[in-house]
Order: sequence, then structure tokens, then C-alpha cells
Amino acid sequence: MALRSAAASAPRSLRQLITGTSTRTLPIISQAIHDWEKPEPSTNSFLFGRLFSSASTSSFVPPPLPPSAQQREVAEPSTNLFVSGLSKRTTTEKLHEAFSKFGEVVHARVVTDRVTGYSKGFGFVKYATLEDAAKGIEGMDGKFLDGWVIFAEYARPRPPPENNNGFAPYGRQ
Repeated sequence: MALRSAAASAPRSLRQLITGTSTRTLPIISQAIHDWEKPEPSTNSFLFGRLFSSASTSSFVPPPLPPSAQQREVAEPSTNLFVSGLSKRTTTEKLHEAFSKFGEVVHARVVTDRVTGYSKGFGFVKYATLEDAAKGIEGMDGKFLDGWVIFAEYARPRPPPENNNGFAPYGRQ
């Protein structure tokens, strides 16, 4: 029935093709439309030569997440904050200024690309006390800075470098 109502709003030449009233139309098309309007007893249907099912019989079960993804470890409170989601326009001075509203900022740094000099989108802010750091997270986490929503959390310590046959990793002394 829905097809008949759609045919009524179609252009005349197309309407004749769909309803089978054109002299050029094969009777097969008319029969196909008539069969298509009949409800099918099964939950499967063919559309454009493909089988579709309305019954949910999928046995797909996603694999379990690794323990590291299930529970993201929360860093211990420290005076050093990790700030992500920074705009490419955000400078170290702007970062320092934004976080200094919530306490005494000892050091702020936007991490930049060595070649281009543009921001990589994250940085670090170091406060004088733990209380100031907690206020900084509370005041800036999920807030806008240079038009972008930023996220602030306690920084995690760096993992110890791997021993490469007694040599220091590239770039470290």
C-alpha cells in the first residue's frame, strides 16, 4: 500500500512504470509490485537481490577489554597537572595565565612540535601546593580555553626508560 501512495506522488511517466499502466511496461513489473506489497510470513525479506532479516540473530560478542582499558588508573595527587585538548593557538603564556587564577603556578609549558613549532595539543602546569593543584583541576577541567574544551588531571610519572645495552635513549642525557 505504501508503494501505491508513493506512486501517486511520482511523475506521470514514472507512475505509469510503477503501476503498470504504460503500454511499454512488461506485466512482470506489475506482478513484482503486487507481490512486494504482500506481507511475508517470515522475518527475512529480499531487497535488491540481498537478504535482510528483521530478527536479531547476531551471535557477535565483542572481545573483552584488556585490564588497562577497563580501569584507567587514576594518578596520585601531585602538584604537576597534565592538560589536554589545547588549541594549536594556545601558548605557554596563555596556559600560565588561565591556570594562575586558581593558585600559584610555578611552571607552565605547552608541548610543541620540534619542526613546526606548533602546539601538540597538550601541556603541563606545575603548582606550588597540592591544594592549588586540586583547585586548578576543579576550575579548568572541562572548561574552554582559546575556544576549545580542555581537560586537566594529575600528571602520571614517566615510566623508567628501557635499557638499550647501556646507552641512553635518543634525546636524553
